[in-house]
Amino acid sequence: MLFVLPTVLVLFLFVVYPISYTAILSFSDYNFAFDKRPKFNGFNNFLATAKDIQFVRALSNTLVFTVIMFTLLIVLSLAFALLLFYKKKRSWFYRTSIFMPIVVPASLICLLFTWMLADNFGILNKFLISVGLSKYAHNWLTDAKTARWWVIIVSIWGKVGFSTILFLSGLQGISSELFEAAEIDGAVGFKKLIYIIIPNLSETFAVVGIWAVLQCLKLFVTPNVLTKGGPGNATIVLYQKIYNEAFMNYEMGYASSIAFILTALVMVFSILNLKISRKEE
Repeated sequence: MLFVLPTVLVLFLFVVYPISYTAILSFSDYNFAFDKRPKFNGFNNFLATAKDIQFVRALSNTLVFTVIMFTLLIVLSLAFALLLFYKKKRSWFYRTSIFMPIVVPASLICLLFTWMLADNFGILNKFLISVGLSKYAHNWLTDAKTARWWVIIVSIWGKVGFSTILFLSGLQGISSELFEAAEIDGAVGFKKLIYIIIPNLSETFAVVGIWAVLQCLKLFVTPNVLTKGGPGNATIVLYQKIYNEAFMNYEMGYASSIAFILTALVMVFSILNLKISRKEE
C-alpha cells in the first residue's frame, strides 16, 4: 500500500477530484469571480445549451471537423506509412518531412501558418501574385469557408506524423513470410493492401482510431491561435466554448456542463470506433 499510495494520491488529486468537482459544478450556477460558493440549479445549465446559438455552432463545427479530420488522418497516415515501408531510397527525407511537425509546438505551427496566410504580406498570396495568379489571392483566414479548411489542414499537418508512426510499427509487425506467400498466390498491389495489410492492422486501426477521435474532439489550439474561432463563430469548437465560458465569462458551472457534453461525445465516438474495429477483426 505504501508503494501504491503516491500514484493513488496523484490520480485522486488530478483526476478523481477534478472530475467529481466538475460534475458538481455542472449542476450549479457558479461565477467564481463574484459567487462565494456554487448554487445548485439542477439541469438548467444543460437546458441552456439548447438555446445558446454559439454552443450549437461550436457543437456542429466540432462534429464536422471530427468527421473530416478523422477520415483524412486515417487515410493519409496509412498512405504515408506505406510510403515509408516500401520506399527505401531517400527514406530519410520522407521520414523527416512527415515526422517534423511532431516536435514543433502546435502554437508555433499556427503562428507560422498565420504569417503564411496573411492577406497583405502572406507568402501564399505573394506567390500567387508573382506567378500571375493574383485572381486566386484570398483572405484565407477571414473567409468562413476557407478558414474552416485551413483549420483542418493545419491540424492534420501537425498530427499526421504520430499516427503514421503507429501504422508504420503495425506494418513492421506483419510477418515477411505472409507477404511472400501472398505474392506467390498472386496478391500484389491493391489486392495485397485489401486482403493482407488492412486485415492484419485491425489492432492498429483501433488504437489510431481512438487517438484520432480524441485529437479531433479536443481540437483547441489550432482554431484558437489561427482564427480565434472566427470569422464570427465559423471555426469555434467546444473546447473554445468551454474556455471562453470558464475563463472569459467566469461561468464555471455552465462551462462544466459543456465539458461533460464533450466527454459524452468522446465516449460515444470511442466506443463506436472500438465496435467497428472488433467487427472488422
